[in-house]
Amino acid sequence: MRPRSPAPAALGAPSDPQQLMVRRGAAAGIGLLVVLLLVFGIRGCLNGRQEQALKDYNRDVASLVQDADANAEDFYNTLGGGTAAGDGGAASTDVQSEINQLRTRAQGLTKRAEGLSVPGEMRPAHVNLLLSLSLVQEAIGKVAEKIPAALSTDSATAVPAVRGIAGEMRAFDAGDVVYNRRTAALIKQVLDDNEIGGQVIESSSFLQNLGWMQPSTVARRISSQAGRGAGDGAASEPAPGTHGHGLLAVSVGDLTLTPGDANSLTAASNVTFNVKVANQGDNPEQDVRVRVRISGAGDPVRAEQVIDQTQAKTETTVAIKLGDPPPIGQAITITVEVLPVSGEKNTENNTLTFPAIFRRS
Repeated sequence: MRPRSPAPAALGAPSDPQQLMVRRGAAAGIGLLVVLLLVFGIRGCLNGRQEQALKDYNRDVASLVQDADANAEDFYNTLGGGTAAGDGGAASTDVQSEINQLRTRAQGLTKRAEGLSVPGEMRPAHVNLLLSLSLVQEAIGKVAEKIPAALSTDSATAVPAVRGIAGEMRAFDAGDVVYNRRTAALIKQVLDDNEIGGQVIESSSFLQNLGWMQPSTVARRISSQAGRGAGDGAASEPAPGTHGHGLLAVSVGDLTLTPGDANSLTAASNVTFNVKVANQGDNPEQDVRVRVRISGAGDPVRAEQVIDQTQAKTETTVAIKLGDPPPIGQAITITVEVLPVSGEKNTENNTLTFPAIFRRS
């Protein structure tokens, strides 16, 4: 007989239900831990990306504002290089051309701002950034339009233009207010809310100083002699005592003009009148305007110069160059006038007139 095969051995002891539950619980815990690690890892990555986006935006805005400030500085330097016709230096058309180039650069800065990657939390700050840059861009263009008139030798043309330029400077000031009070402040708030430290928030200085908002200061800085009568729009009471000036003498070259005679003058490309003025009051006077007008033959020829200050009881001679050539060979009248100052009551000696004729040399 064939021997009986032995019974197969048992594969293992029966599973313990409690041990099985422990194993399942451990597996579930590990799975949960993996899920949590993935969730927190993804969230950490997202938070890291968001933090970097906020930092990048602040950095991009800072770079942009630095360039805008530099453009504004070039704008003021260009304005200060302008001179009225006939005074030498940069011609008004050259100044206008340079300012128009700066306006184009400002437009490029605005477009660059429009192309920035803006995190959602920074959108309110960005809206104000665009407003600030557009205010400055538009003001530069407006000044470019006004500069030829502001540098005219005709005060009737120059004075309104100078006042207009001073008015445009309010837009530069508004640009600073909008940027510093809204853009920069909102950027800081967002960074603080996200607990992001160590960031430098750029401030703007589009308006160089408050003097540019005063017409009289603008006229001096851009060398607009005819625009010096623009004033600052604020009347003040004159100091106690007498005020006023008188004309003492007018000469052209070696010839002193005589009111009652027909004065014969030699025509030249740049005729200069030397006008002696006396401060006959008890007070120093600021921005004293002296005018020369030639009439009687064609369109009048005008020129004006401003004396920064005259001292009480002293004499001053101011040189006034004609911007246009005088008429030649025709009888004319030369009128010279020192304009009244605040508080001046006696103006009888403020004007002198001379019959004259210009002849070729």
